[in-house]
Order: sequence, then structure tokens, then C-alpha cells
Amino acid sequence: MDSRRLGDTGPITSCLGFGCLALSGVYGEADRSESLALLHNVLDTGVTLLDMSDDHAHGEIERLVGEAVRPWRDDVLLSTRTLSRSGNVPLRQACEASLERLGVDHVDLYIVGREPGAVPVEETAGRLGELVAAGKVRYAGLTGVTGDELRRAHAVHPITALAMEYSLWHRDAELDQLPVARELGIGLIAGRPLGRGFLAGRGGSARELDPGDARRADPRFDSANLPGNIARLRKLEAEAATMDVSTGRLALAWLLARGPDVVPVPSTRDPVHLEMNAGSVRLLLTDATCRRLEAAFPHGAAAGAPLPG
Repeated sequence: MDSRRLGDTGPITSCLGFGCLALSGVYGEADRSESLALLHNVLDTGVTLLDMSDDHAHGEIERLVGEAVRPWRDDVLLSTRTLSRSGNVPLRQACEASLERLGVDHVDLYIVGREPGAVPVEETAGRLGELVAAGKVRYAGLTGVTGDELRRAHAVHPITALAMEYSLWHRDAELDQLPVARELGIGLIAGRPLGRGFLAGRGGSARELDPGDARRADPRFDSANLPGNIARLRKLEAEAATMDVSTGRLALAWLLARGPDVVPVPSTRDPVHLEMNAGSVRLLLTDATCRRLEAAFPHGAAAGAPLPG
């Protein structure tokens, strides 16, 4: 699998990462032994970036990943994230807990998410800098920030990566954060690159999802928003049909074509889907194809607004 650098001065990673969210059970029950086997398959495809959170299954995913990658630790880029709120567990303590669960002495990329009531972003950046200085973290990342907050944080301590939702279905990153990240030489980890499965043709409505599936609460899967979303999906399907590829593979290829600073991290529990996702790195799109896809999925399309015209 091809590689790319995460930001101007960040680590080298596979151009496609793997998001561990699906292994947490958020999209339905996940078997531990099957999840371990899948993670080994992930590494076999050439993926080196594993993206997770200390909140996934109450930290169990970090334990799972740590066990899976132990024989190949030096070849894997471990990225984990935590939340920064007012009065929460101190960042250093949260980081040390993640290191213990992963069974490592440092995490390659530590991403701090921000929610209402969080400490000032400058303070978060300073704490990340302390973790880097202590050798517990190699590179610092942020999520849940505006372009202005990203700039202010980077002025305190270099931010290597911005993690946020980015896909054909959700292109808001292009309006604010992505331009700032590119100005500062910060890489983008594109989460939910398949629109929580929608761009791969799965989950056409909340009623089709398993009872424990978190997407049931996502308004984008609500029946009121489906007409506009399904119409856009049909355009993606038509484009994919002309190229004889799956919609998911085409959606990931579009993201990879956004630039060498974008690293999608699709998540799946299915080995077949994993193989299909990996195939996206070999799909090269023309500028005309990208323009047609972007016209079908304009900014703000995620809410399911009617198609223009």
C-alpha cells in the first residue's frame, strides 16, 4: 500500500488507515476473537495507521489493539484520542491509562477532542506539548476544533494532525478547518469516510439497522432526510457502475484524491469490506469524475436537503 506523510513534519503512514470504531460494538455486537483476526487482516493489507479512542467500549478497544499489534509494534502507527472537558480526568492521567491498556510506553499520535466546557485550546496544546516532552506521545493531534482554534493551538505546540468527519456526504471540513490545516502543514485524518456505511450502500434507513446500532440516532438516517440522500447515492452508484467498482471504493478514492495530506480511516467488522476498502488505493480518478461527484454531494448535503433543480 502506498504511503503518505501525515502533515508536513509528521510520521509516514499508509495512505489508508483503519478506524477501530466498528470493533467497539457501536454498529452492532462485535466478537472479540473475530475482531482480533480482523486486525491481523488489516495489518496484512499494508495498513499501518490504527485509529481508536479511549472511550471505545470503555477502553477495551485499546486493550484489543495492543494485543493484536504487539509482535509488530515498530511497524504500526497507533493513534488514540480522549476528550478534554472542564473537570475531567487530567490529560496526563488519561494518556497514561491509554498506554497501560495498549501495553506500550508511548503512543504515536495522541488526539484530544474538545466539547463545550473544555479548557482553552491553548491550555490543551500546552498539555499535549508536556506529554511529547515526557516521551509519552510522539505527535499531537486535535479534533472537535474550529479553524481558528486549530491556529491558536498550533501557535502553542505543533499540531501534527486534525481528526474530523470528512467524506463526500459530509464536506464541511473544506469550509473552515481543512484550509487552515493546509496553511499550517497539518494532516487530516478523515473519520467516517463512508458516511457511517451510507456511501457503501448500507443502512438506507434507521429501520434497517440493528437495535443497538448508534446510527439509529443519526438524523441523516431519518426517514425525513432519506429522499435527498438516496437521490445522491443513486448518482454515486451510476458513477461507480461506469467504472465497474463499488460505491464505497469510489467514495474512498475521492477522498484519497483530495490531497496527500488526507488519510481516510474507514471502519468495518467484515473482512470482505476490508479488502474492498483497501482496493480504493489503486483507483485513480479523473478531475471530471471528481467534479461530478462533488456536484452530486455539495456542502451541506448530509442533512438530506433536496437535490437542486
